[in-house]
Amino acid sequence: QVRLVESGGGSVQPGGSLRLSCAASGFAFSWYGTGITWDRQAPGKEREFVAFINSDGSTTNYADSVKGRFTISRDNAKKTVFLQMNGLKPEDTAMYSCSFMHYRGQGTQVTVSS
Repeated sequence: QVRLVESGGGSVQPGGSLRLSCAASGFAFSWYGTGITWDRQAPGKEREFVAFINSDGSTTNYADSVKGRFTISRDNAKKTVFLQMNGLKPEDTAMYSCSFMHYRGQGTQVTVSS
């Protein structure tokens, strides 16, 4: 079955960096149409879009709030999507999760605080 497993979260100070990973299994990861999305949800807030990458990595989209700071990429041989987060701000604190179609992982917590 389809499975998505996130990792790489943690606690960092403002200005720090983290690299999140989303390991996928159970579907043809590199086939056309297998775009992967990263979202985040802060306590008491609705889930919001962060970034998207299409099946071959040729197209990426970012939320305005993370443009220029976050970079999404994928390694199809490893069936993994990455989210490199630089210049982290306290407002980036949230549970980050990846999704494919209606499938979503359990998430990984990112906390940015001094």
